[in-house]
Amino acid sequence: MAAGSAARGPGRAMPRLLPLLCALLPLLLPLPSPARARHIKKAEAAAAAEPGEALRYLHSAELGEALRALADAAPPGLARLFSIGQSVEKRPLWVLRLTAGLGPERPGEPAGGAALPGRPQVKLVGNMHGDEPLARPLLLRLARELVRGWASGDARIVRLLNTTDLYLLPSLNPDGFERAREGDCGGGGEGGRENSRGRDLNRSFPDQFGAAEPDLEPVPEVQALIDWMRRNKFLLSGNLHGGSVVASYPYDDSPTHRPTGVYSKSADDEVFRYLAKAYASHHPIMRTGKPNCPGEEGETFQDGITNGAQWYDVEGGMQDYNYVWANCFEITLELSCCKYPPTSELQKEWENNRESLLSFIEKVHIGVKGFVKDAVTGVGLDNATIAVAGIAHNITAGKFGDYHRLLVPGTYNVTAVVMGYTPVTKENVEVKEGDATEVNFSLQPTVMPPALNVTQFVTAPAPATTITPTPVQAEAPNPTSLHEPIQPVDFRHHHFSDMEIFLRRYANEYPNITRLYSVGKSAELRELYVMEISDNPGVHEAGEPEFKYIGNMHGNEVVGRELLLNLIEYLCKNFGTDPEVTELVQSTRIHIMPSMNPDGYERSQEGDKGGTVGRNNSNNYDLNRNFPDQFVHVTDPPQPETLAVMAWLKSYPFVLSANLHGGSLVVNYPFDDDEQGIAIYSKSPDDAVFQKLALAYSKENAQMYQGSPCKDMYPTEYFPHGITNGAQWYNVPGGMQDWNYLHTNCFELTIELGCVKYPKAEELPKYWAQNRRSLLQFMKQVHIGVWGFVLDAVDKRGILNATISVADINHPVTTYKDGDYWRLLVPGMYKITASARGYDPVTKMVEVDSKGGVQVNFTLSRTDSKVEEGKVLVLNTPDTSNPNEKEFETLIKDLSAENGLERLLLTSSRDVAPYRYRPYKDLSEFLRGLYLNYPHITNLTSLGQSVEFRQIWSLEISNKPNQSEPEEPKIRFVAGIHGNAPVGTELLLTLAEFLCMNYKKNAAVTKLIDRTRIVIVPSLNPDGREVAQERGCTSNIGRTNAHGRDLDTDFTSNYTRYSGTREPETKAIMENLILKQDFSLSVALDGGSLLVTYPYDKPTQSVENKETLKHLASLYANNHPMMHLGQPGCPNKSDENIPGGVIRGSEWHSHLGSMKDFSVTFGHCPEITVYTSCCYFPSAGQLPGLWADHRKSLLSMLVEVHKGVHGIVQDKSGKPISKATIVLNEGLRVYTKEGGYFHVLLAPGFHSIDAIANGYQQKHVKVFVRDDAPSSVFIIFDTENRIFGLPRELVITVAGASMSALVLTACIIWCVCSIKSNRHKDGFHRLRQHHDDYEDEIRMMSTGSKKSLLSHEFQDETDTEEETLYSSKH
Repeated sequence: MAAGSAARGPGRAMPRLLPLLCALLPLLLPLPSPARARHIKKAEAAAAAEPGEALRYLHSAELGEALRALADAAPPGLARLFSIGQSVEKRPLWVLRLTAGLGPERPGEPAGGAALPGRPQVKLVGNMHGDEPLARPLLLRLARELVRGWASGDARIVRLLNTTDLYLLPSLNPDGFERAREGDCGGGGEGGRENSRGRDLNRSFPDQFGAAEPDLEPVPEVQALIDWMRRNKFLLSGNLHGGSVVASYPYDDSPTHRPTGVYSKSADDEVFRYLAKAYASHHPIMRTGKPNCPGEEGETFQDGITNGAQWYDVEGGMQDYNYVWANCFEITLELSCCKYPPTSELQKEWENNRESLLSFIEKVHIGVKGFVKDAVTGVGLDNATIAVAGIAHNITAGKFGDYHRLLVPGTYNVTAVVMGYTPVTKENVEVKEGDATEVNFSLQPTVMPPALNVTQFVTAPAPATTITPTPVQAEAPNPTSLHEPIQPVDFRHHHFSDMEIFLRRYANEYPNITRLYSVGKSAELRELYVMEISDNPGVHEAGEPEFKYIGNMHGNEVVGRELLLNLIEYLCKNFGTDPEVTELVQSTRIHIMPSMNPDGYERSQEGDKGGTVGRNNSNNYDLNRNFPDQFVHVTDPPQPETLAVMAWLKSYPFVLSANLHGGSLVVNYPFDDDEQGIAIYSKSPDDAVFQKLALAYSKENAQMYQGSPCKDMYPTEYFPHGITNGAQWYNVPGGMQDWNYLHTNCFELTIELGCVKYPKAEELPKYWAQNRRSLLQFMKQVHIGVWGFVLDAVDKRGILNATISVADINHPVTTYKDGDYWRLLVPGMYKITASARGYDPVTKMVEVDSKGGVQVNFTLSRTDSKVEEGKVLVLNTPDTSNPNEKEFETLIKDLSAENGLERLLLTSSRDVAPYRYRPYKDLSEFLRGLYLNYPHITNLTSLGQSVEFRQIWSLEISNKPNQSEPEEPKIRFVAGIHGNAPVGTELLLTLAEFLCMNYKKNAAVTKLIDRTRIVIVPSLNPDGREVAQERGCTSNIGRTNAHGRDLDTDFTSNYTRYSGTREPETKAIMENLILKQDFSLSVALDGGSLLVTYPYDKPTQSVENKETLKHLASLYANNHPMMHLGQPGCPNKSDENIPGGVIRGSEWHSHLGSMKDFSVTFGHCPEITVYTSCCYFPSAGQLPGLWADHRKSLLSMLVEVHKGVHGIVQDKSGKPISKATIVLNEGLRVYTKEGGYFHVLLAPGFHSIDAIANGYQQKHVKVFVRDDAPSSVFIIFDTENRIFGLPRELVITVAGASMSALVLTACIIWCVCSIKSNRHKDGFHRLRQHHDDYEDEIRMMSTGSKKSLLSHEFQDETDTEEETLYSSKH
């Protein structure tokens, strides 16, 4: 008992010793201030919190009360409690600040109070996952011990709180905690990990390797934390979790996002390892490296630490955000194997972690620290940059010029840089174990901003020296302007990391006019960044043109890269104050790509005048010879940078562009090559426009305009007025500017910015001065010519992909989503025509003057829009009186809009990615797992068995699985028809999990599932899959089923005559899915290329409804980042070109008996086949990337299935008519279902519909199908089929009998008169007897005739007939 009493703190025997201790205390400790002395007993009492009381979990209200009591009882100036925001359920996110010397709270100051000069800020964040709450009691106990230690004069704690600004946030996810259950060690239980909106907070932060910015609206906890971090300059942080016992450090993910095993090293890897060890080495379990957690007994961590990504990949994690965006060094601490340990174990956990927590906090004092001040005034310099040679990660000083840079023991060169001051480097700074080395900087101001090269401070291994500033020549003031724009001051060469930080900085500082995004990755996985600058970033504003600049296409031509960074700085800093910049940003959506070849740049060398080192990308291909060419076949494989840019250009309606190069001084315009391949003027249809655009740039650059740029290098070279036709200068096959002009609406020029490719950094201000006016003036040219809208005459909505043609100029442009268009033209009179499929063209005479763009709108009437007599015209006006219908229609339009599917993916509660292939057993267990975990929206059935008795699984996802809902469209996804191509199988399993996980968590996914019947057949050939081999890119092992039959040749037309010999896999899907005839769309996934095929695969089959089938295939391809480019680039077919990535099956690989031909002919369901990758069976490591490429396309099919025509057929009494025949465009047939419903997908445009039902008059209607909304048709047979009040059948029977009598009489008379009557009768009889034989012969003769095919929709062709047709064609 004595030991126990001592452990708990002061006991009942203590009062006798207190007088003696009080007498000795002043001799042993520094004398406390009177105020402090008055609060010692009160603080000790509050901090002790009944010393005998055991640790326990407190609910949110209790936790807040405990923290409040502790803050109130603490000595004045030691503690402050505040909230940084609220959770989803409005619970406060409490933070307790502990540090000595806090002043009283002042009105208007930030929550928690102002920072203290020279005192580093540390934060500990707990309970980020609600079901990992150990940090809640531990941080509360830590706070109490610190207050008690301060009050009692504990030397270590007094020193800590005198020198450290500590912030404790016990619970970032209080909502999740309230749902979690004590004792839930594995995170199962009743949940609680995510916040109340189902979002994992540790997957919700911006990520350095992520493709897009996350949506923070569903995670107010994350938004609150980010805002709090921006208001402070935290130096060190710990994120306290549970589930293992290890200290994890950045990076938490990698560019490849491999699930595990990738050591993702940060620039401060040594520091992070040091910090992680500081915690682990004091934890009795962690330091062993063997947590021995249940189920993970074999898991080990050397020294008790691990790199985050090497353990497992966490995209959107908090610790990486701290380091990359906030200069804060954060590690993640897994404190116990059990996520939610029982209360009885809390005391032991405290004992395990107490010393680790204190030691970790103390590490905030390692490294170097000091102040950066103005040498003249002595004032601290806010946001000074502190760079350490050899570590590519800078930090910034606080508002008082105070800085603290964490470093492990060693010798360093440290530089302080502030724009407008001479940088100073302190060499050979020695950092020792323990407290930081103090290094103060005193910077001399310069009259003009210096041209700095901070990168040499960051990356150079050799000692750096103080740089002498080079004055920047200011531009001469404009005498007519009272306003002087702010000029850039950031003149230096930016390596990739430096450029990345620069771009993020401006995106962060100017969020109202900027958006930073990436269009893809280089060969070495560097992001291809683009900065968008607009008054409404992220949105295409109808009628506003889009402009782009691209720099550094050749890695060693760097001036364009730096000028574009200068331009970003200039536009951001002058928006709202400079009229020219403000007008430009408000009227133009500007996209700036500083570097298209970041890999080549890193290889190039400063001072290179005309060399080639770094010119090409890291695969050693010239990117400006890598685009498809109109005259020459480009044999080089398309590079990732090229493909990314091509996809980018297809995604935005760019109007004007410039590609910035170096090596000469001239503006170069199309065409860049010619048919002969020689230096000759190659004139484009818009030659006059291109010359005007080129002159707009060159005129503002005096040296360029003179036309003799590089006399010392090329003395005879002369360009009149500084411009030239590309091919006349020299031939460039495969160039980017010509591809822009020929394949998009964009006019692009190539601008050579100087004779030296990689000039010295001190020359960069000169380049900005020479090109600033040119860069601005060229952007303004996006507004010349004509622009406007092409609208539908009926609903006044814009028409997508309408064509704008100018007479005598053979280069049409097309409209964008709102019907908006832009057509660059020089001044003159033009005859301009707007046309669109399904509309009558309209032509106008337009005069273009030199004052700017002329708005010309066109209103088009639909072709054949007049109602024919006896026929009904029906428009696509769905019934929106039902609010739910209107809401769903709006959703379909939103998802069909630009970036609609991207927004769905960004707002999904969690994405998933395949990381391994599942053999049959794992696949079956996975499907059963989905069914058992999501029973309300899934139904798992077997369609049949394979040859080797494996199940052919079918998973239905719907809000009412296994119930008939004929009014809802039904979509089918099928994969694995060839067992050697299992990528489709994994994509469909991932799609299924994605949909299930986001049901009731993502509004869009929930509505799609509620309104769609989704059927997924992930593996049609499981036997073949079992023998197929990973990495078998061209292997046919496993392609066929166990009988050796290619299943995609087994769907023969005559499905009744040969059903006994059909393969069991084929029979299963035919009888149980396809022949049900209730699907609206089918998507089959295969492998071996990168394209989409549409019916028919049979070589002699003409294609009815071709426009619709091609439209569906194109929709899939267009949502894939590379497929729509039409260049699969497969190794064995590198020259294959598939326009738009879409081709008719028989034109690619024709064969008989295909599933999609059978689906169309007998299932009345359009089917497309998607070839997911060049490799049949790529390595598992490629699966996450393949999912990322295909997920948008797969989701687009779920959206598209809701379009087309939805109809109901009833009689005039309101009775639904099922099994009525719906004939579309006089050919394609579908049938109404139960309830009179029918649904058919059709390409956008006009379509005719004939409705036929026994006993009713045929009805004819016309419908206009839109590309972004469903069209509804309500057909009523209002005229009953009766004649003179009698049923039509009776009247016809009587009339027929009368006619028969007359005919019989005539025949008798004729027979009497004819002597050959017997022979004629016999001949007539034989003709009737052999009618089928004649019909077969006639059908054979008319094969390929569209009319014949339409008349015989259910042709009963045998295998023998098909083979005969095939051989006759070849």
